[in-house]
Amino acid sequence: MLDWGKYITVADRFQYKARAQDREDLNHTIILSLAQAQLGKDNNGGGQLSDLAMLRIASYECQKYWRQTKKLLTILSLEQPIDDGEGNTTELIETLADDRSIDLEAWLEARTWLLGCPRRLIDIASKRVKGISLDNKDWCYLKRYRQKEQKRLV
Repeated sequence: MLDWGKYITVADRFQYKARAQDREDLNHTIILSLAQAQLGKDNNGGGQLSDLAMLRIASYECQKYWRQTKKLLTILSLEQPIDDGEGNTTELIETLADDRSIDLEAWLEARTWLLGCPRRLIDIASKRVKGISLDNKDWCYLKRYRQKEQKRLV
């Protein structure tokens, strides 16, 4: 006589060792393996399986599940179409970040900062970029502005 309730109890203890989408499949596999072991030729007299034997069989099924899962892992193609969650389909390669692209957020932040920046400081920066040497007044202004900004940050 098969004890389905006991098989279900044992399988429920092991189903959480699988991925969420495969838990019920592993649960059913364990239940069927326990029933087959009960009825199989290895169990000569057809007597009840011990609790330890049931746990061992369930553990073996978990190991078998992970071995099969490991074999199924494949390398994705960059041309593979994927769903972005909003119903749009795009290729996987289009989701990769490009190092040469402009960081729009930082660019907009810098542009906003420049709108509030003193005109004289922009002139000093353009002189430095062009390689024109700064006179003493420009150096003093730049030094004062840097000190004022450092105090604000601290």
